[in-house]
Amino acid sequence: MHETQYKLVKCTINGKPVQKMVDVRASLTDMLRNDFSLNSVKKGCEVGECGACNVLIDGECFNSCIYLAIWADGKNIRTLEGLIGPNGELSDIQQAFVDEAAVQCGFCTPGFIMTAVEILESGKEYTRDELRKLLSGHLCRCTGYENILNAVEKTMLRRLGKLHD
Repeated sequence: MHETQYKLVKCTINGKPVQKMVDVRASLTDMLRNDFSLNSVKKGCEVGECGACNVLIDGECFNSCIYLAIWADGKNIRTLEGLIGPNGELSDIQQAFVDEAAVQCGFCTPGFIMTAVEILESGKEYTRDELRKLLSGHLCRCTGYENILNAVEKTMLRRLGKLHD
């Protein structure tokens, strides 16, 4: 009979240091959802194709479904829950998704927003075509993508001081 191996993972999740014994075969998606109740991390395709499970690891976006939980040891992980302000207020990119009607069913939204956070935190100005390419690792069945692109573009321009409401 095969014995399951467990390892202790110590990392930071949304600014809080945590530690958890995890099955060495478990994905980061499973650890975040099952052990920390971070349900913004969606289980979509589970093969790294749809982007619904995207989280930031040390500032870079990864598909958490194909990232082993044990690889998170020592890392700083951010999920959508980490974007909420101290009084429950939405971040600028979350508000932009609302304002631009970039959400329909909402299943893909957390992953899109986490990729958008990586794009926005680069501090660079991208063309619309570059943004389209940077967001291309996500599948959405509802929105047609244009409103998502609008939300990311407007937030980028606002942060760069090039768009005023």
